[in-house]
Amino acid sequence: MVDDEPHIGLLLRPHLERLGYAVSLARTLADARAVLGDRAAPLDAMLLDLHLPDGSGLELLRELRARTATRAFPVIVLTAEGEDRVLEEAEGLGAGLLTKPFSPSKLTARIATLLGDAPPSPPPPVSPDAPGR
Repeated sequence: MVDDEPHIGLLLRPHLERLGYAVSLARTLADARAVLGDRAAPLDAMLLDLHLPDGSGLELLRELRARTATRAFPVIVLTAEGEDRVLEEAEGLGAGLLTKPFSPSKLTARIATLLGDAPPSPPPPVSPDAPGR
């Protein structure tokens, strides 16, 4: 997950880990490039913010698509960006889009679809007749 807003990682990491995903956090493009270059810990997908302190996530997405090895690497762009040109470029580069704010359940469903996983089951509803109610 590449996002410079600490609360995004603090909220999403435990949620995704409970569902069985391993999560690495990067706050800058430089951090993301280092994680991507770590052959000992290959990634399955990336959640990518567009507005980062050292540049645009769109720049990293372009780099990924320019290399044969990462051309089809799954990426979901998480952004508050509203400019159509930017969003259209991200989609044109094969990234999924999820605009902020978003619900963790919507993100989870999008990740499952991207990776070909079965979506996690929602918790069972609580019966009004259950003990302690």
